[in-house]
Amino acid sequence: MKAMILAAGLGTRLRPLTNDRPKALVEVDGHTLLEITLCRLASFGIREVMVNVHHFADLVVAYLKKHDNFGMRIEISREEILLDTGGGLKKAGWFFRETSAAAEEPFLLHNVDVISTIDVRRMLQAHRESGALATLAVQDRKSSRYLLFDQENWLCGRRAASDETAEVVRPCSQLRALAFAGVHVISPRLLSLMKEEGVFSIVTAYLRLASQGEKIGLFRADEYYWRDLGKPENIAQAAADLESHRLRFPWL
Repeated sequence: MKAMILAAGLGTRLRPLTNDRPKALVEVDGHTLLEITLCRLASFGIREVMVNVHHFADLVVAYLKKHDNFGMRIEISREEILLDTGGGLKKAGWFFRETSAAAEEPFLLHNVDVISTIDVRRMLQAHRESGALATLAVQDRKSSRYLLFDQENWLCGRRAASDETAEVVRPCSQLRALAFAGVHVISPRLLSLMKEEGVFSIVTAYLRLASQGEKIGLFRADEYYWRDLGKPENIAQAAADLESHRLRFPWL
């Protein structure tokens, strides 16, 4: 199984921590977010990873070289302009289609600024059993925006927390609003179906494809630790969780 780590963002919510470094190199308990994510992926047997970069890109490249890519095969996708999640994946899509075997194997897409104990093996198994085009880790928690799923656990829309008007792309008799955790398992077939160009969110592509009958499924991750590390106070809270043993890094 291959993976891609989305690490190209400006990290504006993390300032001042990102004034002199990319968010991927911000640290929790002496470990960078990139190291935490890479070592976590390695714990699931993932040894081939694509990392997209933009903000302080050369620092990320130098950091990986210094650490000998953490013993993994790591490819870099440089973005001259930020392409967002969908555009970033599309630009790096060759990585998941470079061999016939890779073109058949689901891959993982993971935000660098989230930390969790989500069981990737269980998520991959659920993806394969459902026959979904993509499977998204979700939780029942407060969020600024929600994905909407029907009673059969297929994506059918989205809604901002501040807006009661939902964007529904296909008929659903019952909507469930769940928060996305920034972890996806994706079948490579998605790459040929992303007709969007340039800068675009992968969720936009998911919703368009759902409206056309493609199955975008969910993996309930309520039982797992999860935290968005996009703000300085969240970094501090993750460090406190480590100290209290609420969070552990057994993969480091």
